[in-house]
Amino acid sequence: MKYIVLDLEATCWSEKGLKRKSEIIEIGALGLNAAGEITGEFSRFIKPTLHPELSAFCTELTSIIQADMDAAQHFPEVLADFQDWIGVGRNPYFLCSWGFYDRNQLQQDCALHQLDTAWLQPHISLKHQHFTLKNMKRPMGMAGALYVEGFTLEGTHHRGIDDARNIAKIFRKYLGQWTFEQLQPGT
Repeated sequence: MKYIVLDLEATCWSEKGLKRKSEIIEIGALGLNAAGEITGEFSRFIKPTLHPELSAFCTELTSIIQADMDAAQHFPEVLADFQDWIGVGRNPYFLCSWGFYDRNQLQQDCALHQLDTAWLQPHISLKHQHFTLKNMKRPMGMAGALYVEGFTLEGTHHRGIDDARNIAKIFRKYLGQWTFEQLQPGT
């Protein structure tokens, strides 16, 4: 079994209420085996289609700059590489992210580019299971969960690969306690 701990960054703006669709600008992911050992990393920028110019707010939040976007490939090409890295169609896997945002954003970008979304089905929200495991009243953000678990937030917060590495710390701590039983692994 392969576990894919992933985190996405997407276009964003400081103004509230805008009718702009966010698009993924970074996929960061770690592959882990059934023993919780890290088997690889995937980190790629994605050039947005609808709004190719990053807002100043987005750059400030993520540290991703326009030159990163200008040099990046578009979503369909990066997604194909990501699915190949996962082993979609070849190896069983589960996608694991901190909340449902990442899966929903992947679904939205797949729809924008008319790509299949069936590969997203084997997904769990570590955020929503973590608060149950810890017997808390409500879910918390990744940075707060790291603190509660005694881990240090390493790297740059709101960078996909760094956040994926941090999420993987929590995933590994509770390996064997996450609930996947209602899902069939992806193949």
